[in-house]
Amino acid sequence: MDVHAGEIWIEKYRPHSLREMVGQPRVVPLLEAYVARRTLPHLLFAGPPGTGKTTAALALARDLYGEGWRESFLELNASDERGIETVRNTIKNYVRSAPLASVPFKLLFLDEADQLTNDAQASLRRMMERYSASSRFILSCNYSSRIIEPIQSRCAVFRFKTFSPEEMRGYLGRIAQAEGRRVEPEAMDALVKLADGDLRRAVNLLQLASALTERITADSLYESSSTPLPREVEQMMGKALSGDFEGSREALYALLTDRGASGEDVVRALHRHLPNLSLPDEEKIRLLEVLAEVDFRLAMGASDRVQLEAFLARLGLLARRGGGASA
Repeated sequence: MDVHAGEIWIEKYRPHSLREMVGQPRVVPLLEAYVARRTLPHLLFAGPPGTGKTTAALALARDLYGEGWRESFLELNASDERGIETVRNTIKNYVRSAPLASVPFKLLFLDEADQLTNDAQASLRRMMERYSASSRFILSCNYSSRIIEPIQSRCAVFRFKTFSPEEMRGYLGRIAQAEGRRVEPEAMDALVKLADGDLRRAVNLLQLASALTERITADSLYESSSTPLPREVEQMMGKALSGDFEGSREALYALLTDRGASGEDVVRALHRHLPNLSLPDEEKIRLLEVLAEVDFRLAMGASDRVQLEAFLARLGLLARRGGGASA
C-alpha cells in the first residue's frame, strides 16, 4: 500500500482492496463475488459509523475498474446536499452519461443517504430504475429504516456490524508498528473501550495520542483525547453517592474546564461506569433513563453543566434515601 508521511491515518491506512479489509465476514466475500463476475445490483450498506461502509465502496470500485477507477466512480455525501435538486441535477448528469471503462456500468456512491428528504429519495428511486443499464447505485446509511421501502426493495442490503475487540486490536497494532509506536496493553484496552466498535474513531484516537510520544499509555491516551479517566468518573460518582454533592460538582467542573472534556464525553464515561455501581438493578435502570434524557437534552443544545449536575443530584438523592453505594 502506498502511504505517505503526514497523512491522516484513517486515509493513510484505508484498505485499497476488498482483500485488505478486516472484519465484515458476511459482506466482503459477496462483494468479491460481484467483482469476479463483473456485475452487481444496486447496493445498500447499513450500519453504525466507522464500520467500513465507505471503505467497502471505494475498495469495490478499485477492484472492479483497476487504475482508472475514478473515471467510473462518483462519491456524494447526502448530508451536504439533501434536496431534490441534487438528485435531479448532480446525480442525473452523472448517470445519464455513458460508461468509459470495460465494465458496462458506472458506480455512484451516495454516503449518508438516510439524510435525503423523502421527495429526494422518491426522485432517486425513479432514477435508479431509469438508468440501471448504465449505472449502479451504492447507498450508505446508519439507519436503513430512514430509507424508503421502494429503494430498499431495489437494493441488495448489506448489514455492517461493529468491529470486535480482537479485530480492532489487530488492526491498531499493525498501524502502531508501521508508525513506530509502542502501545501499552492497558492503552490498547482503553482504545478499544473508547471506540466502542468504531474503527475510525479508534484510529483517530491512536494518532492523536501518538502526536507527543512514541510510547502510549492509558493515561496519555485519555489526557490527549480530553476523555475523562475512569478513576475520575469513579471518584465523581462516588462523592455524589456518599452525599457530597458539592465535591462531585467540583469534580465535574474540573472535567469540563481543566480537562476540556465535552458534555457528551462525560455522558459516555458515566454510561460505561454505570453498570459497576453497587446498586440494585432497579436503581441502575432508573439512572440509565435519567442519563438517556441528559444525552438527548445535550444533543438538543442544553447546558452541559446544568444537565450533568442534575444527574449527580439524582445520585445524591439516592444517598439521602439510604440508597447510597460505592462507585
